[in-house]
Amino acid sequence: MARVLIGVSGGIAAYKAVEFARLATLAGHGVRVAMTATAQRFVGAATFEGIAGSPVLTDEFARDPMRGAYPGDPAPEHDPISHLAVVEKADAFVVAPASANTIAKLASGICDSLLTTSFLACEAPRIVAPAMNDRMWADAATRANVALLRDRGVRVLEPGEGALASRGEHGRGRMPEPNEIMEALDAALGGGPASGSESGDLGGVRVLVTAGGTREAIDPVRFIGNRSSGRMGVAIAEAAAARGAEVTLVAANVALPTGPAVERVDVVSAADLAAATQVAFESTDVLIMAAAVADFRPSSPHEGKLVRDGSKGLNLELEATEDVLAGLAAGRREGQVLVGFAAEHGGDFIERARSKMERKGIDAIVVNDVSDAAIGFEAADNEVTVVTAEGETPIDRGSKTEVAAAVLDALSLSPGTGRSYTS
Repeated sequence: MARVLIGVSGGIAAYKAVEFARLATLAGHGVRVAMTATAQRFVGAATFEGIAGSPVLTDEFARDPMRGAYPGDPAPEHDPISHLAVVEKADAFVVAPASANTIAKLASGICDSLLTTSFLACEAPRIVAPAMNDRMWADAATRANVALLRDRGVRVLEPGEGALASRGEHGRGRMPEPNEIMEALDAALGGGPASGSESGDLGGVRVLVTAGGTREAIDPVRFIGNRSSGRMGVAIAEAAAARGAEVTLVAANVALPTGPAVERVDVVSAADLAAATQVAFESTDVLIMAAAVADFRPSSPHEGKLVRDGSKGLNLELEATEDVLAGLAAGRREGQVLVGFAAEHGGDFIERARSKMERKGIDAIVVNDVSDAAIGFEAADNEVTVVTAEGETPIDRGSKTEVAAAVLDALSLSPGTGRSYTS
């Protein structure tokens, strides 16, 4: 049994936190709940008390009848400071839902409620489950606050996509489902596949993976993109996490789910991907750039939707996008390993990949020939060659999960990467 503190902030998703509390209790955990004043306007404290079997904490100045203890624990003989006692005993702290306002406070270290004060004092694993309107989630301030929390070791889950609280609105911002939060909790407690655990040959290694294909806006409706599904990049991220790595996945328009052991950041354009990758790169040991980043974008995207004018065509002026991988390679620190991906089309594709590797200044490049439809974009299988300064390692055709494991094996053994992952 673990001691789990659940922080509930204001938002309609507070009703889903009741189900999460129920699941945590059914799993045998001792649960305490801390609610903000706004959260109590959506769900009453008595509801959580009935589910968790313990009094809800709502005010840092109010006496805790259990004196910081959890269900099943003996209460101390003295009255401790409530926000310190309840986190001192916690094995994990989950904030669900976490509103944009609460996330901003947690990132800034503001302590104006029992929830925020306890969060700052907590040394146990901390998990944040955001819930807000999609425009609030996409805003630069929220993205910066989330990046700051993740950089400090807080696990911030990606919100779901679907119908939002405002009638008729749809987008990304829904609180993750209670079972998804439970998976993240299990991973944090060591009962699931925990990213960054010391077990496995990549234990303690920080791996940054990009996946998917970027979209460059023509107007608010149309875009220039590519057919990359992100399957290969997601498979590599999951494989690295399963081997103990601390994994961050920057996913460009990827519809595939990822497990709780992978920290995921969703992006749209090449500029978005460059910004998100740059934030995570400084603390990264290994970068695996599997995303298909657009080489060009419209130089002047239209503010409004373009309207077809009879039989006239449309001329688009394109400009080059930033070479994200080459830029990161130019500013790399000693010991970092950079791996690129290349989707080539027929001919001497290995030699073209080698030239690209040398031009970008990276350690290795994984190349496949997409002229073969069986291993092209959106295919379930792949067949690649890992190219380094020392030579090539062909990897036979197989599922992308199998190929991902083989790629990690090849890279860790290849002398061309400068060091092994476990050194």
